[in-house]
Amino acid sequence: MNEKSIKNVISLSGGKDSTAMLLMMLEKNMPVDLILFCDTGKEFPAMLRHIDKLEKYVEYPIIRLKAEKEYDYYLYQHKAKSKKHSNDIGYGWPFSNGTNRWCTSKLKTDVINKHLRKFNKNYTVKQYIGIAADEPKRIKDKIYPLYDFGVTEKEALRYCYEKGFDWEGLYEIFDRVSCWCCPLQSIDNLRKLREHFPKLWDELIIMDKKTWNKFKADYTVEQLEMRFEFEEECKNIGMNIKGREFFKKLRILLNK
Repeated sequence: MNEKSIKNVISLSGGKDSTAMLLMMLEKNMPVDLILFCDTGKEFPAMLRHIDKLEKYVEYPIIRLKAEKEYDYYLYQHKAKSKKHSNDIGYGWPFSNGTNRWCTSKLKTDVINKHLRKFNKNYTVKQYIGIAADEPKRIKDKIYPLYDFGVTEKEALRYCYEKGFDWEGLYEIFDRVSCWCCPLQSIDNLRKLREHFPKLWDELIIMDKKTWNKFKADYTVEQLEMRFEFEEECKNIGMNIKGREFFKKLRILLNK
């Protein structure tokens, strides 16, 4: 039996690590047969423009994949099999959390795996993932060039900047850049989303009001809006927004 040919596939999230991985692999003349980018429908507009810019730079087609059903369908309309994943009506999944990251599987992993299955008959697929050297806990069963190169997250970002990629300043605002509506973001990142991208923040408020579950375990987006407004008021009068008095008054304001 003839040995299968190898298909070297880059899983490109578009962030600093996967971008650095792709550029470094090409710089080192490593084999690249396929570049896949999954658009969740909730990417920052600047991220989509970054993908376009990157494609022109590498002079290699980046295949843009998208799930058949979008994020909003799963959030509002999907018929859940388990009541713990839905409201009493049985429609709409909750926002993602640490144990139920359906958005990653439904909008990314499943989409990529489905696309790659068409190559399994004739190829041995090698999938390359952009995880840096200082993230060893995320290493699983794929190929991680940045980890092998000993490149950290900070070094990956600096390398991308040197190559002319700046994501229109996203990494100057956020420590991590993923879907703008991700509930797993820190409070600080959500505060920055509200400040720098008010239209996306307003859209998130609407999304939260249309769903049956809380955006985060301890906050709805509306409550976060109240918190951020209260923070601004307290700063104006010189109150420490990290102090005990602030949080005591915040609990009263939110009826917690």
